[in-house]
Amino acid sequence: MPRLVLSIALIIISLAATAQDEKMITDRPGFTLDPGITAKKWVQGETGFYRETEKLSFGLKDHFTQHPVLVLKYGIVKRVELRAITDLASQQDAAVNGGRTYRGINRVELGAKFNFLDEKGIIPRASLIAHYHFNHLRTIFRDTIDGADLRLAFRHNISKTFLIRYNAGLLWKHFGSQQYFVYSFSPAFNFGERWNAFIEVYGYLREKNHAMNSLDAGLAFYISDNFKIDASAGLGLSKLAPDYFYAVGLSFRFKTSKKAE
Repeated sequence: MPRLVLSIALIIISLAATAQDEKMITDRPGFTLDPGITAKKWVQGETGFYRETEKLSFGLKDHFTQHPVLVLKYGIVKRVELRAITDLASQQDAAVNGGRTYRGINRVELGAKFNFLDEKGIIPRASLIAHYHFNHLRTIFRDTIDGADLRLAFRHNISKTFLIRYNAGLLWKHFGSQQYFVYSFSPAFNFGERWNAFIEVYGYLREKNHAMNSLDAGLAFYISDNFKIDASAGLGLSKLAPDYFYAVGLSFRFKTSKKAE
């Protein structure tokens, strides 16, 4: 344990010593993705733990846990970043006479973000985000057919302390299936130089199916411009959404070249 604490401390110190003019912009915490691009020749990581609970009859509960989820980003040019997402997960299914737990790789996704519009006046900053889902590599909820998602991400900086982010997109859990419409809307607030908070509504809509709508809120703190910790929690607004959920995590970035922007 002392070695682990020392290693984490050294990582924080080294990241804090890596200078860049602006704080990194992250997708964590929350569901809404930001249109900001990882700076050229920088690597950015966002990781954390997530747990959701679904209440059943007879006082039973199902639990789904990501432990952890990891998003890696790399800025290849000014307006394009490469993205990789994976997570290890557990599904605990409760039953009156016992239950079952499934563990394994839940996601393997590769994608990119393309910034095509800068903010100017009432025009928001906008980016297109696309991921390919390698479902056949999953070891939990395995699917032999791959999938994909597309999302448009927007951001309005109303002032130095208030901004609005929102997304709209499509999700194919696997190719050949009916797609889901994905949406989110998230006002956020900056407090001083280090703190920010958000509230968010988001969900999945599908023709002839009930919507999955949720509400959450969270708080984040910048230890340095290159290291950030966060916590968030929320609840379901519709029957198909999880009853409640929470998450904690951290984000970091570092240069891969002395010529990094």
